Amino acid sequence: MRQILTLFTLALILAAAPLRAADRPVVVELFTSQGCSSCPPADALLTELAARDDVIALALHVDYWDYIGWKDRFADPRFTKRQKAYARAAGTKTVYTPQMIVQGTAHVIGNRPDEVAEAIARLQTRPAPVAVEMTRRGDMLDIRVTADAALPGGAVIQLVRYDPAKRVEITRGENAGRTLLYSNIVTAWDRLESWNGRGVWTASVEMDADTPCAVIVQSDGVGRILGAARLR
Repeated sequence: MRQILTLFTLALILAAAPLRAADRPVVVELFTSQGCSSCPPADALLTELAARDDVIALALHVDYWDYIGWKDRFADPRFTKRQKAYARAAGTKTVYTPQMIVQGTAHVIGNRPDEVAEAIARLQTRPAPVAVEMTRRGDMLDIRVTADAALPGGAVIQLVRYDPAKRVEITRGENAGRTLLYSNIVTAWDRLESWNGRGVWTASVEMDADTPCAVIVQSDGVGRILGAARLR
């Protein structure tokens, strides 16, 4: 009888146990620039976040500080466009660096670690309605995406490639004379397909075997991130 009760209790515990945080990683996007004197603390924080299994930390370098004397070699106008889209979705026209967007919904000043940590912890408790699986097969990346239910508002499946780390010696601009470490530098952010959440979505994408990447499923219109996974 005791064994039956023990097994029954264990089954209840397992059924009620939440997924491990690493099974539903929170996506943190840092909008940063090598020409911004306020950004190095946020860049250092992103390096710490990049080491965590429960966070997908990504640095998107914007180009609107390039005019003040130092051109950010990682900057891409498409990342500036993405940040502006987040601003419009939040009802503002203002963009700034450093800014962190957590799980597509929380807007945080990127050099405030306590606020960033609070946003990550809070959003980890929300259920992830989309599961993303990724496997490498030679120079191919196989992707499988499933949802708990249809997504009436629609979603977009995105593939992100990034460089894990680079040191940069900055000789001009606000950070002149500093050598800074940048982590998880996004090199490409590609939209694979729009998806309604029905059935199983699969794809195979050609990719170098040593390229770190992430797949992010997000509500259409730079909304909430519904699910994500990465391969380092």
